[in-house]
Amino acid sequence: MSELHLQRNLISRVNVGDLLTRSAARAPQRPAVIDGARRFTYRDLNDQVNRTAHGLSALGYRRGDALGLMSTNNAEFLVTYFACAKLGLICVPINLFWRNKELAYVLDHAAIRGMVVEASLLDQLDPALADVPGVRDIIVIGAGTPAAADRRIVPFDGLQEAMSSDEPEVQVEDRDPISYLYTSGTTSAPKGVVSSHLAVYLESLGVALDTRMTAEDRVTALMPLFHTAQLNVIVTPAIAVGAAIFIQRGFDALRLLDLIETERLTLAFALPMMYRALLEQEGRDVSSLRLAIYAMAPMPTHELRRAIETFGCDFALMFGQTEMNPLSTYFRPEHQLSHPGAVGTPSVNVEVAIMNEAGERLPLGQSGEIVYRSPQVLSGYLHNPQATDAAFAHGWFHSGDAGHFDADGILWFEDRFKDVIKSGGENVASIEVEKALYAADPGVQEAAVIGLPHDHWGEAVTAIVIPKPGQTLDETALLAKLRDHLSPYKCPKRILFAEAMPKTATGKIQKAKLRTEFAGLYRR
Repeated sequence: MSELHLQRNLISRVNVGDLLTRSAARAPQRPAVIDGARRFTYRDLNDQVNRTAHGLSALGYRRGDALGLMSTNNAEFLVTYFACAKLGLICVPINLFWRNKELAYVLDHAAIRGMVVEASLLDQLDPALADVPGVRDIIVIGAGTPAAADRRIVPFDGLQEAMSSDEPEVQVEDRDPISYLYTSGTTSAPKGVVSSHLAVYLESLGVALDTRMTAEDRVTALMPLFHTAQLNVIVTPAIAVGAAIFIQRGFDALRLLDLIETERLTLAFALPMMYRALLEQEGRDVSSLRLAIYAMAPMPTHELRRAIETFGCDFALMFGQTEMNPLSTYFRPEHQLSHPGAVGTPSVNVEVAIMNEAGERLPLGQSGEIVYRSPQVLSGYLHNPQATDAAFAHGWFHSGDAGHFDADGILWFEDRFKDVIKSGGENVASIEVEKALYAADPGVQEAAVIGLPHDHWGEAVTAIVIPKPGQTLDETALLAKLRDHLSPYKCPKRILFAEAMPKTATGKIQKAKLRTEFAGLYRR
C-alpha cells in the first residue's frame, strides 16, 4: 500500500470511528459517556479510543483481524468498538446469554484472534477457550486472571500505557466489515451477519434524522450493547451528533426514573414491558423526555395511550433486524394512535417492498414477504454463500417476515414466516392472536402464540400467557372474550398460564423453545 493510497483513503473514507473523531473535534468538552461515577467528554473518549487502537496495533493487530468483545454495558465496551473501527479490525460482540457450545462455535467460526473480556465473565469464557486454540490473546477489563495460561494475558488498562492519543492512520475501505453480528441460533447454528462501515455509518445518520436527534439530547443505554438494537439504534447515532449517553447495567424501573429526573434525559429506549413497569411508579418527573422509543414487540393500544398521556412525550417504534444494522422502518409518533399495530414507514436510506414467492412485487393491501433495498443491508453471511444468495434473490434482501402496506403506505408486520401457524388448512398469524389477547383483557401482562402438533388440526393455535401481578385469569373466560376479537379458526385451542417465558437478551420471546417445551400438549 502506497502512502498516496493511504492519504486518499483518509480524506474520503466512510469509517464508523470517524463519527467519534468528528464529534470530538466539533465539541471536545461536551459530555459523551456517563458510566456511573465516571464521566467522559468527547475529547476524553476519543483520546481513550485512540490510545487503545495504538495499543492493539502494538500487539500486532492489523486491518481485517477479528477481535471478540465480551462485556456488560460499560465505557470499555464502547472504547473497544470504536478502536476496532479506527484500526480496521472486525469487532465481534459476544451475546452474554451464550454458553459453551454457542460461544465456542462463534469464536471458531469468526476466526477470532483475541478477546476483550470483562473480568467477571472469565469463568463463562474459559470453558469455550479450550476448544478454540486460535484465540491467542485475552485482554481483561478489570481485575481477574483467566485460567488459560497458554495465552497472552493483557490488562485492558495496559493497552493505553505510553500510547499516543493521535488519530490512527490506517487504510480502511468503506465496505470493510466493522462487525460480525451473530443471529440467535434457535433452530440451527448462529449465522454471522457481516456489517460494513458504510452500512452502520449511514444507518446511524438515518436514525439521527428520523428521531431528530441532536447534540442537546441525553439518551439511555440500558439494553445490552452487544446487540445492534442498542449499539446502532441509539449509541452510534448519538455519537454521530454529539449527544450524551448514560450507560445502565440492565433495567431497574426506580433507578431509570431517578436517572431521568436527576440527569434530565430526553430520549429513552426500552422494551414495552419496561414502560409498563415505569407506569406503575406514580408521581415521578419525566417532563424532560421528548421521545420514548420501543422495540421488539408492539404495545397494546390502551397501554400506549396511557403511556403517551403519562409521559407527555412522543412515542415511536423501531422495526428492523440485525441484517439491516438494524433499522428498516420507523413507526412515527404521528401514526401511533391513528394506525395502532403497524410498524411504520421506511426509514431514511431504506426502500421497502412486498414480494411473492415468484419474486414479483405486490400492490398495496396484498400480503407477502417484506423485502429491502438499502446501503444498510448486510454484506453477506459469514462463510455461508448459500444463505447469502437466498437472502439476495430477485435483487432484494429477503427479511423472512410477512406483511403488507395499507392504503396510506404504512407497513404492517404480520408474522415471521416460521411463526405462521398452519391450522386446519388456514394460515394464522401468531401476532394477530397476541394483539387480540392484549385487547381482550387488560390483565394480560405478556402473551406468546404458537402452533403445536395436533392430529386433527395439523397445528393447534395455542397461547401462553403471563398475567399481570395480582391478576387472576381464567382460561374459559379469556377464550370467551377472544371470540369477540377473532374469527373462530384463529382462536386458541388452549390458553396456558406461566410465570415466565424464555427470551433473548433483547427481550424477544423465544417461540422455538416454547414449541419444544409444549410439543406433546395435544398428544397425551
